[in-house]
Amino acid sequence: MTDPRTILWQARQGPVPVHWRVFTKKRGKLSGFLRGTSDDPDPLLVITPDGAVEYTSDGKPLTVVDFHDLARITLRVSGQSFSDSSLVSLSVWVDLTYRDGRNAKWRSASFADDVQTVQSFIEAYGAHRALQGR
Repeated sequence: MTDPRTILWQARQGPVPVHWRVFTKKRGKLSGFLRGTSDDPDPLLVITPDGAVEYTSDGKPLTVVDFHDLARITLRVSGQSFSDSSLVSLSVWVDLTYRDGRNAKWRSASFADDVQTVQSFIEAYGAHRALQGR
């Protein structure tokens, strides 16, 4: 996998390779002020054929998933509703199983409500596996 900071730099500068998916949004002025992140660059998630890199804020480490290190992934969904409502709130994430036996949960910290991030992650991982012949 290319250096994660290089991936983020290229995504911020543009243009990016056509097989990358880039998710970004403006940091809210009020929420940035309250969290002390108003001077930080905007959140950024980049999904490449080799993995995913996410920048949330200067105070948090980068989240990096290298597809080469994964043995498998599993889509997970949990729903919650209230007895007086027909609406269901869904939570979607990906369980990661690493080759060394570790397990982790992946869901974008900045784009947790955007199911396109999970879809893009699954598609990129599937393409990675196909190209690796596994």
